[in-house]
Amino acid sequence: MIGLKWHKKLLQIVQERQGKKIALVIDTSTNETKINLIDDIIKFFRELSPDTLLIEADFKIRSTIPITEVKNIKYFTHGKSSYTLVLEWGTEEHIDTLFYITDLTGFIHDELQIEYEIFWLVPTEFVPKAPFGKVLKIV
Repeated sequence: MIGLKWHKKLLQIVQERQGKKIALVIDTSTNETKINLIDDIIKFFRELSPDTLLIEADFKIRSTIPITEVKNIKYFTHGKSSYTLVLEWGTEEHIDTLFYITDLTGFIHDELQIEYEIFWLVPTEFVPKAPFGKVLKIV
């Protein structure tokens, strides 16, 4: 069941960005995550913002597809995650707002400059400090 506290906040954030170029990134570096919760978030974005792009990434970008075409997300067990390529992709694609579902334990290049808005959607009880952007705990 979707938790109402984060659900209402995310609903407000996405509604305020209607008409903007939005991307949702799934950190696929581990299969030890709340897959049902992530599926709920994908459905949420599909219904609320069907123009959203979905990116599957771990230490590299695995796929980039419209959220309406998502079938199955493939998760890995290596635990290696780097945010740098995805964040650079966001700049190249002129993304306005990027939502990144991750535990915030991935690598980011220190000199990376991000000019767009980012929300880290963290599906764990413990939330590490984000390097930039806003954090929303989604448990």
